[in-house]
Amino acid sequence: MQHGSKSIRPFIGAKDFERSRSFYNDLGFNEVVLAPNFSYFESGKVGFYLQDAYVKDWIDNTMIFMEVENVSEFWSQLIQLNLSAKYKEVKLVPIKDLDWGRECFVHDPSGVLWHFGEFNQQR
Repeated sequence: MQHGSKSIRPFIGAKDFERSRSFYNDLGFNEVVLAPNFSYFESGKVGFYLQDAYVKDWIDNTMIFMEVENVSEFWSQLIQLNLSAKYKEVKLVPIKDLDWGRECFVHDPSGVLWHFGEFNQQR
C-alpha cells in the first residue's frame, strides 16, 4: 500500500491551554492560531495540534518522539531556556545513551512526555 504521506500531526491536550501555548513558544515552536482554543505548532516540516482539552489518563499516557539532528546541541540549548524555573511542572531528564541512539526527555506543563533524540543510523 502506498500512503503518499506528507506529514503526521498528533493532537495533544493541555491542562492550562495558555500556559502550554507559552511553553511551546518558549521551546521554539512557531504557533499558528486556528481558533481561540486550538493551535498548530511547527518546527521545520513537523508539527502538532494543541487543544484546550484535558483528560488526565490521556495526557498522562501521551508520549511524542521528535528526532533532532544533534541531541547534545539540543540539550545545551534546552538548558539555556531555563524552562523548569519558568514552569514549575516542567521536568527535564538529561541525555541517555541507548543501543539505538541518544535521547533526552521533557515533561510539558500538562504532563505530556517528549522524547528528543537522534538515531545511531537512519531508521
